[in-house]
Amino acid sequence: MVNVIKKYRLGPLIGLVLIFIVMSILSNQFLTFSNLRNVALQTTVNALLGVGMTFVILTSGIDLSVGSTLALSAVISSGLMVAHVNVFLACIIGIVVGAAGGALNGLLVSYGRLAPFIVTLGTQQLFRGLTEVYTHGMPIFNLPNSFSNLGTGLIAGIPIPVVIAAVVFIVGWIVLKKTVIGRKIYALGGNEKVAQLAGVKVNRYLVWVYVVAGVLAAFAGLILTSRLGTAEPTAGTGYELDAITAVVLGGTSLVGGEGSIIGTLVGALILGVIDNGLNLLNVNSFWQDAVKGLIILVAILLDRKKN
Repeated sequence: MVNVIKKYRLGPLIGLVLIFIVMSILSNQFLTFSNLRNVALQTTVNALLGVGMTFVILTSGIDLSVGSTLALSAVISSGLMVAHVNVFLACIIGIVVGAAGGALNGLLVSYGRLAPFIVTLGTQQLFRGLTEVYTHGMPIFNLPNSFSNLGTGLIAGIPIPVVIAAVVFIVGWIVLKKTVIGRKIYALGGNEKVAQLAGVKVNRYLVWVYVVAGVLAAFAGLILTSRLGTAEPTAGTGYELDAITAVVLGGTSLVGGEGSIIGTLVGALILGVIDNGLNLLNVNSFWQDAVKGLIILVAILLDRKKN
């Protein structure tokens, strides 16, 4: 049985099932349709960030700036909407901002040959500071009603953010598993020098994966802002840790070259179910933070043992 679990990487999925069972026993509200829909809805932001983070970590990189990118993209789009710019155009501009932030990370990591941790730690502070400057530290209210549909609308009874996240996961899976781009990303994470000798344009792909992370962070910011009805300059704080945890819990190696989008989905659901279950059980928020910290440590230890 142990060999089967290792072969098919069923550990995270088994963990998710066990958590479902435990939460169902501890709370009779957990398995209700409305609550499970809430779990799916609340997981979408971390899931979107997790897809981008998967691409980055597969190249043996890291992106600590996704939470700040989320906030900067969201406040710029929201500010434009309040200034009566077309909602669709404002959203596109926000996504472009996310892409630009990702491109900056990628350029510094690839052509600048700087460590991803240091680069994205710096841009995390840069983007957060720009967010505070743009908003003067104040939230942006009075967003158009048409924008709220992105975060609160339904398609065939399914929340639109869940549909968007599902599409992103499917596209991400196809790119990584069925395309030449995906194979080159895995090769780059496995051994950068060997990949370069094999003809992989290393710098181009490094920039590309960070742009993907930035774009998906912007998407997540738009969805979060639409759901809340306000753009907060502090939005996304700490979200990078949740995204990294989801990726590692799902079996993606922090040293790169190994992992999957499906695993990231399972990891994001594990975190979402735990958050939801602890809220249903009225666990103090401080203890919830402690539980998350413990999960991060366990995920890193499991990754270290695996490698």
